[in-house]
Amino acid sequence: MSEIDVFTIGETMVLFQPEQMAPLDYVSHFPKKIGGAESNVAIGLSRLGHSVGWFSKLGEDPFGRFVLKTIRGEGVDVSRCRFTTDAPTGLLFKEQLSPNDVNVYYYRQNSAASLMTENDLDEDYIAQSKILHVTGITPALSESCYQAVMKAIEIAKKHGLKIVFDPNLRLKLWSKQRAKDVLNEIAGQADVILPGLDEGQFMTGKENIEDVAKSLARRDDQTVIMKLGSEGAYIHTKDEKSYVPGFPVKQVVDPVGAGDGFAAGIISGLLKEKPWQDVVKRANAIGAMVVGMRGDIEGLPTNDSVNQFMKPNQNQRDVKR
Repeated sequence: MSEIDVFTIGETMVLFQPEQMAPLDYVSHFPKKIGGAESNVAIGLSRLGHSVGWFSKLGEDPFGRFVLKTIRGEGVDVSRCRFTTDAPTGLLFKEQLSPNDVNVYYYRQNSAASLMTENDLDEDYIAQSKILHVTGITPALSESCYQAVMKAIEIAKKHGLKIVFDPNLRLKLWSKQRAKDVLNEIAGQADVILPGLDEGQFMTGKENIEDVAKSLARRDDQTVIMKLGSEGAYIHTKDEKSYVPGFPVKQVVDPVGAGDGFAAGIISGLLKEKPWQDVVKRANAIGAMVVGMRGDIEGLPTNDSVNQFMKPNQNQRDVKR
């Protein structure tokens, strides 16, 4: 069995996103794409040169096959994914009224992914990876999905994998109290926690950036990297507390997926054992690149494009002929 760098688990849906900014009531054309936090991260890591395994359960339908083919086509290992005839592949529609005004409508209740169970996991496959990436979305899908995530964490702990956790709060999927309890439970098991400020405030009840990070880092060996949007990010470790500025973005085209690009950058840097300042700076750059393009995965960059973007004169690019 070949070794993979990262294993992740979660639902990917078929995404219908109009090209124009308008209320969905008045839209008649919907290009077909994919959307899912964990697969976004997997694809982002693949483009950065890492080997990734993504696991989910898909409907035995054209949409499920489309999801699998798309992710596999991005170089992600989907060999452990399962299909079911008991439920359909989930769908979502994205409505964009302005660059920063985006609404997402889910059609994922009782979807195929919600049927994932801990018995679907391949322990030997997970064990030969280095990092487990999980989000707070998967455990919100169903009780069996919650159990599957907790089992994946148990396997990761058993085999010495680092656990990277992005809360990815989705209050449309569960109650506030259940969300708070489970997100904090998983955060307590993680090695690296990647909350947005609003998510950290929700989880801890604190307001100040430093207080939120300190409250989330319950162990000395835990790292909290808090996403602060255009302001960059804040690093909290046992030995380091510092801010890393973001990159200016001339025009935000689509803000969705920036956090997933950021997570891919963090995990990539973790795999390369780079200093946190360098890791977070690069992750900030990737997040800035993602918001400049429409779609969840379209803006995820390669290493070369990140390097080009981070150059001081990156805004004065030559025309390639």
